[in-house]
Amino acid sequence: MESTRLQFLMNLLKTPSPSSMEMNIQRQWMKDVREYADEIITDHAGNAIGVLNPEADFKILLAGHCDEIALVINRIDEEGYLHFDKMGGINPKAAIGMKVTVLGFAGEITGVIGVNAQHHGGIKGDFDLEDLFIDCGAKSKEEMEKYVQIGDLAVYKREPEVLMDRYISGRGLDNRTGAFIVAEVLRRLSGKNLNVGVYAASTVNEETNMGGAYFAAAGIEPTMAIACDVTFATDYPGVNKNKHGDVKLEKGPVLAKGAPINIKINQLLEKAARSLNMKVQYELTQRATGTDADKMRLTGKGVPVSLVSLPLRYMHSPVETVSIKDIDEEIDLLVKMIEDMTGTESLNPLED
Repeated sequence: MESTRLQFLMNLLKTPSPSSMEMNIQRQWMKDVREYADEIITDHAGNAIGVLNPEADFKILLAGHCDEIALVINRIDEEGYLHFDKMGGINPKAAIGMKVTVLGFAGEITGVIGVNAQHHGGIKGDFDLEDLFIDCGAKSKEEMEKYVQIGDLAVYKREPEVLMDRYISGRGLDNRTGAFIVAEVLRRLSGKNLNVGVYAASTVNEETNMGGAYFAAAGIEPTMAIACDVTFATDYPGVNKNKHGDVKLEKGPVLAKGAPINIKINQLLEKAARSLNMKVQYELTQRATGTDADKMRLTGKGVPVSLVSLPLRYMHSPVETVSIKDIDEEIDLLVKMIEDMTGTESLNPLED
């Protein structure tokens, strides 16, 4: 990956983008994409969409969501401690002892998630978010209310880092890596003589309701759509591969198979992989994918969809980890597939 593009990715990862509050990361994303897109589209959900060849009849929507999981403040107690619920799939056990950035209405402030000292009994048995709290150093509710109000959000205070020059680790790689990937595919395709229109969408709200994907697909009415998300890597200790599958970092992009997935789109992706001599991995999504693909599929008259995922370790933790090589290969795969398309492809599985 070029150093300038890696820096763009790292800047996205450093930008807080909790579900329902993605405006800052979207502005940053659009500033980059505007340099090579034919046009930029936004909508009332908050999606940002870069377009190439908008006059084409055959339209491909690539969706990578930019929102991350977060904490939402639901109470300020009399001593000034912040209590919270989850905005997306927060794991209470991963939250213990973490620093957070509270995105208060009066500005950002730092807090720590308090934990009972082991000398005083520690955390025992099962617990939930309601058993935890954020300490920002305030002495009273009145002092805290000068900075924070109910409904403000907080994210883990965790900077992205490169491990061994091959992996990236940090919070919210699910799925700001996907927002980066769709932008990079658009950049790589810019200036090429395409037979199809390409709509690269940085979508919002996937971690909470997937409404961004619905708005994007309903507005664009694509011929086909591909969700670019992450999936569970199972290449670290303690994972039951018989139950969760065998997905590894640095073994290539992951294609989904199951009832929601259009077989013809997967065949196009597999053909592109063969042309690149690239290995791909597979995961099963028998009933639903749990990604933007599910909402895009059910817009309008129905949209054929596929899902291309980046293997990711430690899902929904402050130390999610992905491979730079896998990111590059997913970009190469999507670029190759789109470059080779004629715009006359049938996605009907009953047609040869």
